[in-house]
Amino acid sequence: MLGLFKPKEKTDRARILVVDDDTALLETIRHRFEYCKWEVITAANGKEGLEKAANEKPNLIVLDIKMPVMNGHEMIKRLRANSEIMGIPVIMCSASNEVQDITTASSYNISGYVTKPFDYTELIEMIVNALKEGKRR
Repeated sequence: MLGLFKPKEKTDRARILVVDDDTALLETIRHRFEYCKWEVITAANGKEGLEKAANEKPNLIVLDIKMPVMNGHEMIKRLRANSEIMGIPVIMCSASNEVQDITTASSYNISGYVTKPFDYTELIEMIVNALKEGKRR
């Protein structure tokens, strides 16, 4: 059954930063992404995520919006202002499907937006596409 969650295309070993305050979801995502042969780094809030993005230089970030300490909108705003990490592709992953949240996220040139609960196959394909697009830049 887990084969359903593998990317249809072969991808290079990528480093993905997942920023979310839901520890159970982080572990599930870690398990699914590691099955895809991706290295997974996690952070519980935007402040920690920003620090890890600067230190670890991931190939992609999966970012929640509503978190304590620093929310996803503030994190991506600061990420895009930092010349060393501004080009990292970001996929927003949130329980919010409010137009304002999606519009705000889109204004920061994100690679995708999925709402929770999400389909892992869809998220994985979105990541594969964002990683391919990032290599062409």
